[in-house]
This record gives sequence, structure tokens and C-alpha cells, in this order.
Amino acid sequence: MAASDRIMLGPLVGAIDQGTSSTRFLVFNAKTAELLSHHQVEIKQKFPKEGWVEQDPKQILQSVYECMERTCEKLSQLGIDISNIKAIGVCNQRETTVVWDKITGEPLYNAIVWLDLRTQSTVERLINRTPGKNKNHLKHKTGLPISTYFSAVKLRWLMDNVDEVRSAVHSGRAMFGTIDSWLIWSLTGAKNGGVHCTDVTNASRTMLFNVHTLDWDPELCQFFDIPMEILPKVRSSSEIYGLIKSGSLTGVPISGCLGDQSAALVGQMCFKDGQAKNTSLRPSFMLIAMGSTLPRAYIAFQCYSDPFCPLYTRYGTGCFLLYNTGQKPVMSEHGLLTTVAYKLGRDKPACYALEGSVAIAGAVICWLKDNLGIIQSPEEVEKLAASVGTSYGCYFVPAFSGLYAPYWEPSARGIICGLTQFTNRSHIAFAALEAVCFQTREILDAMNKDSGIPLKQLQVDGGMTNNKLLMQLQADILCIPVVKPSMPETTALGAAMAAGAAEGVRVWSLEPEDLTAVTCERFEPQINPEGKESEFRYARWKKAVAKSMNWETTAPLNGNGETSIFSSLPLGFYILGSMFMLIGAKYISGLKI
Repeated sequence: MAASDRIMLGPLVGAIDQGTSSTRFLVFNAKTAELLSHHQVEIKQKFPKEGWVEQDPKQILQSVYECMERTCEKLSQLGIDISNIKAIGVCNQRETTVVWDKITGEPLYNAIVWLDLRTQSTVERLINRTPGKNKNHLKHKTGLPISTYFSAVKLRWLMDNVDEVRSAVHSGRAMFGTIDSWLIWSLTGAKNGGVHCTDVTNASRTMLFNVHTLDWDPELCQFFDIPMEILPKVRSSSEIYGLIKSGSLTGVPISGCLGDQSAALVGQMCFKDGQAKNTSLRPSFMLIAMGSTLPRAYIAFQCYSDPFCPLYTRYGTGCFLLYNTGQKPVMSEHGLLTTVAYKLGRDKPACYALEGSVAIAGAVICWLKDNLGIIQSPEEVEKLAASVGTSYGCYFVPAFSGLYAPYWEPSARGIICGLTQFTNRSHIAFAALEAVCFQTREILDAMNKDSGIPLKQLQVDGGMTNNKLLMQLQADILCIPVVKPSMPETTALGAAMAAGAAEGVRVWSLEPEDLTAVTCERFEPQINPEGKESEFRYARWKKAVAKSMNWETTAPLNGNGETSIFSSLPLGFYILGSMFMLIGAKYISGLKI
């Protein structure tokens, strides 16, 4: 297309959205927040052993380049001038850990994904070193329990078990980072001057970062025995980190960086702290819940959201609920995490959030498809569940990676209980959807206790929110309205907003009067709260959760870092009991002779 035919839309901002299951590149109009074009590439996950989850860092990087180039091609086909892309933001799956060689630029091992459980023995060993064997020993600095979820234990495992990593660390060649660090370093030059940095939101998920000083903490690094030299420089979430060095967008600054859940919080415009009567809650991967200060008047199923509510929830691979606590970190007493929500500029204050994290939400639908084969596509689960309209007393606790908030119980494993001869695949599909809603309810209960202000409605986003049955179930189980914004790409939008608002870019205004109103679809509870049906179902769910716990021991038993068959307590008791019965039978038999 000739240059004279190109459409001039004013400044544009791109966003790299690198998630657990896919990579996307999206381009927004900085003045209207309109999504102009995007491209998506699926990312393969590897499961080399039970509980291990890995990804190829080079495939992730290649997927970013592919998405950027394909999106630029699509924009050109639409007659949009890509030279108007003034900045790029990055949002990413958090906690996933990469170590690479700064001389060769090559990863030294696959990325260990946030869901991975291989570090349970490492966690056990670390907890045993603390006074009183307290998993919350570091929480006063990190806001986090010692858990397999966070990056420090994954890095510790790599240093203990991968020769290439250990050698590179000792020789000063190793670089550590979460996915954002790996991407920014690679895109800004890699071994030829790449910028090794992260932002405060990603750093706050490592257990090496002090949420009060907003920097790496020497005592925390000493506790994990991790040299500070391999860590990236901590920056704000909105500033110019470096320039793209290759491809169609060469020379464009990368000027925004947020962990995916924080990016969605910004994209949902949850800028108000929860000290007011309004509350804000947020889960990640597929559900997002935002604040409660929506107007009382609604037309049909459309409403306009308050652009400064503090609460947000997002449904995805996992589910994450965030409550904006403002400029003060608040430590939870009910199993939630304290995390950095965002810091939108070098000279701007950091804002904090309480977070409830659920490991398995959208991933349970993939499990029904890929492992059980009872559905052919994720979309099919809604039709299957709607065909019965009930789980018929079946309850599904998808604790595939243990239980996260509010329990933080790594010994838990997934169970399906309440089965009868009448139970069929439709009931199991319904129970899977209910499980997502029940887990959200548990986080919401903890959030309400910590904030002291019951949430009046839940705002959601993410891929699973396209499932209208799920959204209605969520409203029924919570007994409050569920509100879904019409703009589904809030995670990428948040990264674009941070990038466009950065000093030296300044093409995106975050002033209240300049923020775009968001239309919403609203789901009202359809069950009678006086009838106690919701509470009865929730109580049965809690009973199922209790039965899922203490299935696995935490220490390796066979000498090579793996658990043996006796790590399953029920199976272990069965085998030991059988052995004693055989010995006893042989003894009695001998007496008869």
C-alpha cells in the first residue's frame, strides 16, 4: 500500500502479552484505547515428570517475534502506518523462572513454570531451617509464604540440580530472570548490550524482594544462598528500559512492564485503594473482579464501571483476586499474599495489593479435554454442563498443584467425590465449573475478612468469562452480581497504558478525565439467598477440600529427588497393611503346621 493511502490514527502503543498457554502482540490506539489488531501463538508446555511443568525460553522468544511481525503485517494490510507505534509494554506470566548465559545468550535449562511442583523438597528443607518451622518466616519482608509457587525456590533447585546452571553461576556468566527479564534482555540486544531488568511487580513474586524497600534484600538472598550479581535491576512499571533492536519495530522503546495480574489491575483501572467503602478484588488467567462502585441504574445488561475501583478478579489458567490497598503494604491474616500492584513511574509511589491465588481454574477445562477426553474443545464444556444444570452431588477439587490461597497446602491433590451410578460426564463438567466458582468464593471470604468490607459485586474478565453458565454460577455461589467488561483485553491494555504513559513517551494519559468508560454485561444471582442453597453447596465443597489434603508427603524418599510410591499416604498404608497381613497369614499358617 502506498504511503499516501495509509490511515493516520495518531499515536499507537503495542503490548506483548506472554502467558502460560500463549503469546500475543496487540496494538491499541493511545487516545481511544481501541484494539486495532493482534496476533496469537500457542505455547507448548512440557511435563517431563509428574508435577514438573516446563517451557522452552527460545520458543517463547520466537513466539514474541512472530506475533509482532504478523501484527505489523495485519496493520499494514488495514492501511495503518506502523511507524505510529510509539512504545511497547510487556506483561507476562509471573514467577516462571529462566536462567541463561550472558556470553552465549543461550538458556541453560527450560523455564520452570509457576505451576511446577518439583521444588517441594526444597521448600520443606527451607521451612525446616526456620524457627518453629514456620512457612511465613519471611512474610514480613516478602509478603509471601515459602512455597513452590515463587521464583527463589525454582532458582535454588536449578542451582542444586543442573550442572550448567551451577557452573555458570560460579563463573559469573549466569543471568536470572522471570519471563519479562528474558524478553526485555533479548529484545534490546541480548548478548550485545541487552538490558537486564525487571519491574517491581515481577520482582515482588520472587521471595528475594523486600516489599518495603522495593529492592533485592541481602538477607533474603543469603537465606536462599543466591548471589545478588545474577539478579536483574529492579525498575518501575512505567519507564523506558531500552529499544527494540531487530524486526519491523526496530527503534521502538520498551517502556512498560507488569506481571500479568498487575497489568490487568491497571487495565481495569483499579487505581483507588480499598480504604474507601468500595472494594476491589482480582484473580488471574481467566477471571477478573473489579470494584463495587458502579452506578445503581442499569439499562438492560449494560452498565458503566467506575474507573477507580480497587478490586479486580481474572479467570485463566489460574484465578487471582487483587485488592488495591494503596501506598501501604498490608499483611493478610487469612492466607492472602501481599504484592506490589504497580509503580507507574520512577518518581511515582508504589501501590500495593492483597492477592488471592488459585493454581487451577481454566486449566481444569483443559484437563477435561486433554486428559479425560470428555470434551473436544473448551467451548463444549458449557453446553455439556448446561444439559444437566447440576452436578448431582458431585464435587471436584482440582488440586493438581496442591492448594494455593487461602490454604497453602502442597500436600493436597485433586479429587472427584460424591459419585453415584447416576453420575455421568455432564455432571463432572458441571462440577468442574462449580470448582472454579467455589475457589473464588474462598478467596472472596478471605478478602472480606482482611478488608472488613463485604464486596457488593464482582467484576470479571479473561477467557473463561465467555462461558455464560460459569458467570451465572459465580453470581449464584457468591450471591452478588458478577459484572463482565465488554473490553476483554484488559491485561494487554494495562501493559500498553503503562508503556504509553512513561516519561519520554507520554502518548497515553492516565488522568481520570481522560480514561475511557467501559461497558459491561451483568449477571444477577438467580437463587434465593434465604433458601440457603448456595451455603449448602459451599459447605459440601469445603468438605471435599478437606478430603483432598495430606495425600502427598513432601520429602523425596528414593535418593534421586523423586518421591516413591510411599509418598502417597493412602497407597503407602495399603501396601504396608497388605505386607503385615501376608506376614501374619504366613505366621498363622506356620503354627498350624
